[in-house]
Amino acid sequence: MQDYSTLGVRRFGRVNWLGLATLIEREIRRFATVWTQTLLAPLVTTGLFLTVFTLAIGPRRGEVMGVSFVEFLIPGILTMTVIQNAFANTSSSIVIAKVQGNIVDSLMPPLSAAELVTGYIAGGLVRGIIVALAITVAVGLTLGVFPAHPFVALGFVVMGAGLLSALGVIAAIFANKFDQMAALTNFIIVPLSFLSGTFYSIEGLPKVLQILTHLNPIFYLIDGVRYGFIGASDSAPFLGAMVVFSTFACVAGLAWYWFKIGYRIKP
Repeated sequence: MQDYSTLGVRRFGRVNWLGLATLIEREIRRFATVWTQTLLAPLVTTGLFLTVFTLAIGPRRGEVMGVSFVEFLIPGILTMTVIQNAFANTSSSIVIAKVQGNIVDSLMPPLSAAELVTGYIAGGLVRGIIVALAITVAVGLTLGVFPAHPFVALGFVVMGAGLLSALGVIAAIFANKFDQMAALTNFIIVPLSFLSGTFYSIEGLPKVLQILTHLNPIFYLIDGVRYGFIGASDSAPFLGAMVVFSTFACVAGLAWYWFKIGYRIKP
């Protein structure tokens, strides 16, 4: 009988497709069960943002990048909502498991580090895409605003949800308590998403702030989705895609390595 252990081949193949599919299904079911909190709440929050900015600033702001201020805001708020939800999905799943002590339920099955990372990221990715589609349909039906380049917008939404899902895995592995996770969210993720051109064009910023903004990969996400919606952006969409994809590869690679060595997740 062939000894597969000597060849590094598991008895079910190079990839545990059943285990990976089960993990992805678990992560999707986890947020779908509380859909009012994970899917409906972001839609309501987006509506509140647009309403407040329209009433407070909209009529007096004038056009931005050739469109009304409300149309300019929509892709920024959509992207901000998507990435925050994608980050929350993976980070909350892992942190809750660590705090409750049942992270072992995810580590014991015959899943490789790559399969674990893929499964968690896929859950956040699905949640981010659903939120994006819901917001797009809502603003299209209520405000008559539809993406000028829908496939470009979708591509950046997918990359953004994937990047923040991977970043959520990193943050959750590092954090051992809920307050540590809250600190990472409040002092890193929220400022990065707010200060990335969500509510403004960076052309109006001082030169130093423009340079700093270009160092923030989330800026390219928002700018890419904005191009997909209104056909205008502060930077080249291709450059943004390269920056975002490269950042995702680095973050996902670190998440894979931490799972592989059991960093802060194995006793």
